Amino acid sequence: MTSSATNAPATVESINRTIEALADRNVDAVLVESREAALAKLLELVPEGCEVFVSTSETLDTIGYTEYMHGNDRYINLHDQMLAQPDAASQREFRRTTTTADYFVGSVQAIAETGEIVVASGSGSQIGAFAYGARRVIMVAGTQKICPTLAEAEARTRGYTLELHDRWLEGRGSGPAPIGKFLVMEHEPVVGRITMILIPESLGW
Repeated sequence: MTSSATNAPATVESINRTIEALADRNVDAVLVESREAALAKLLELVPEGCEVFVSTSETLDTIGYTEYMHGNDRYINLHDQMLAQPDAASQREFRRTTTTADYFVGSVQAIAETGEIVVASGSGSQIGAFAYGARRVIMVAGTQKICPTLAEAEARTRGYTLELHDRWLEGRGSGPAPIGKFLVMEHEPVVGRITMILIPESLGW
């Protein structure tokens, strides 16, 4: 996969095909105009007072949602509660409870124009929530993550995305890490459970 194919936002035609395919798989997809509009859409979709977990995501960092939620007591903020646990073992145990959050907000590694969503994780901590546990799932992604086929979406995830993740780890003083869990979301049985917010920019990995 070439760098230009990886980094460039998808065309309008590609985005429209993807939104239609996601809808066929019971994923509500909405295209917003900008990262600012994506943040506003999240504030609209996630009501104050609800239980919410915000997954680690470069995309959510970039649009300002991670910072907005940090220390925000207008929500039952499960991420803050997890960080408040006294040690790493307690945090891991608490994280298990986050998979059944009322609202789980995160991002994905790739989306196929045919409607499949690809998620890779080292620990798998968000995969249970995406696949079944969370009552509502909201995914935010730049349209550069759209790929023509599922095979290309998987290749993007195992190649380009993993490479950038390893660079991110190096910047934090850690070594490369393998993919621990790999999820392909092909169909959501619960109508209205999953919303995908697409941003026509190159955001995240």
